[in-house]
Amino acid sequence: MVSTRDWVPAGVDTATPNIARIYDYWLGGSHNFETDRNTADHIERTLPWVRQSVRLNRAFLGRAVRFMVARGIRQFLDLGAGIPTVGNVHEIAQREAPEARVVYVDKEAVAVAHSELLLTGDDRTSVLHADVRDVAGVLASAEVRRLIDFSEPVGLLCMLLLHWIPDEDDPAGLVHAYQEPLAPGSLLAFTHVTSDAQPELIAAATGQMAEQRGEVPLDRSHDQVLGLLGDLELVEPGLVGCGSWRPAGPTDIAEDPIWNELLYAGVARKS
Repeated sequence: MVSTRDWVPAGVDTATPNIARIYDYWLGGSHNFETDRNTADHIERTLPWVRQSVRLNRAFLGRAVRFMVARGIRQFLDLGAGIPTVGNVHEIAQREAPEARVVYVDKEAVAVAHSELLLTGDDRTSVLHADVRDVAGVLASAEVRRLIDFSEPVGLLCMLLLHWIPDEDDPAGLVHAYQEPLAPGSLLAFTHVTSDAQPELIAAATGQMAEQRGEVPLDRSHDQVLGLLGDLELVEPGLVGCGSWRPAGPTDIAEDPIWNELLYAGVARKS
């Protein structure tokens, strides 16, 4: 068993809930503390659909990665990755294509520390501690230079990320800056919170997020999310509810159809 001191960086307050560890708990992972579980349970009592939404997002991630691998992509850049726990990118990709390479990027020190432990001994996978808004720094990093060949198509992943980028930080410009150096045939997979279908549910969720972490996701509309993609071309079925993007089985779709529409999901291609 790994002891706490082996996977928590010095100076991190383990008594304070951490969003990456809360996600890990909701996904059924083991890299979380009692304070994370208590906070997650408190949120879930008010927002009973939140665990299902996180798991729908993770299921979409798996389908998107397999879709990319089936189209020849063998390298992935996962922005705002969190902890690569249950259903992570490198395990899915390398199961389909053992030569696949993955770089995870996150600004959370705890998420990076977990990742470094989990990825020990895997020379085809790495983690970068960086703010995704520092595009130049991310793309020029040693981790990215070692594992990503920009002359070949890349799978760019933005799961539950873009709704944390406020308009003043130009999320459309961020998407453009990341895809600009990528080879034609590269694919972007993303999910994004929306209140289009259930404004009251999302208003309650943002209130909880404001209470827990002092910032809230931006629940952009269908047209606003489309506007983030620039010249990228959506593949079928386009921008749809997370559970509606090429579901492969019953676990990809929530029992209550309302929960399928709280996140938009899509995969877009660079021509």
